[in-house]
Amino acid sequence: MAEGRVAEGRVAEVRVLGFGMGPQHVTPEVAAALRDCDYAVAVEKRTDDPLLAVRRAVCEAHGVQLVVVPDPARDRAPGLSAAGYERAVSDWYDARLAAYRGVLAERGGVAAFLVWGDPSLYDGTIRVVEELGVPYDVLPGISAPQVLAARHRIVLHDVGAPVHVTTARRLRDDAAAGQGNLVVMLTAGVDLGGFEDWQIWWGANLGGVGERLVGGRVGDVLEELVAAREAAKAEAGWVMDLFLLRRAS
Repeated sequence: MAEGRVAEGRVAEVRVLGFGMGPQHVTPEVAAALRDCDYAVAVEKRTDDPLLAVRRAVCEAHGVQLVVVPDPARDRAPGLSAAGYERAVSDWYDARLAAYRGVLAERGGVAAFLVWGDPSLYDGTIRVVEELGVPYDVLPGISAPQVLAARHRIVLHDVGAPVHVTTARRLRDDAAAGQGNLVVMLTAGVDLGGFEDWQIWWGANLGGVGERLVGGRVGDVLEELVAAREAAKAEAGWVMDLFLLRRAS
């Protein structure tokens, strides 16, 4: 819809829309839903936020106004305990809720919340929207594990075997518990000491600016992987990476 349109006097509704890594990943279903919204809402994590720029490009591609709110601060200290991490996330959710409520109360209408990748994987938007107490629906997007598998031309699991989706924070505990085929997300760097004999399929900024791929035995490709991650960040100004890690058979 045309930029600047606001549906005054209507009860706010929300559409949670997965958009992959940018305009090139927006499905026809999500594109139609976005064009039917009055505006989209997004947080700005810092001045000249390159991730916000991608959301802006998605909105511009479909003629939808983007309403920007500052992202509340969140404690991301690497040494946080499990309880400390949960408290930090809880406080961050509460602050985001307050910011979103303010926008929806002021503008009403149908608001789009644009989610990187797919809303089902390591994203808090659905939980936040549930707390807002407004009608909402969710449309899927192309997820990072899907793109990772496609880029490396692999299946994420062996025949008849499972794949365990986890975070970098939990990787060592999950591997120690017996998981031998893991998709690892929410990385903040590369720490694969002790996994030298495992196989890795790694990717950064998949489908976007700075895309990089590395695959092979961890001990053989680790230096290449670290360099590729830095190159992706330098080219795009940000880096989102993940990997499939498989125990050697």
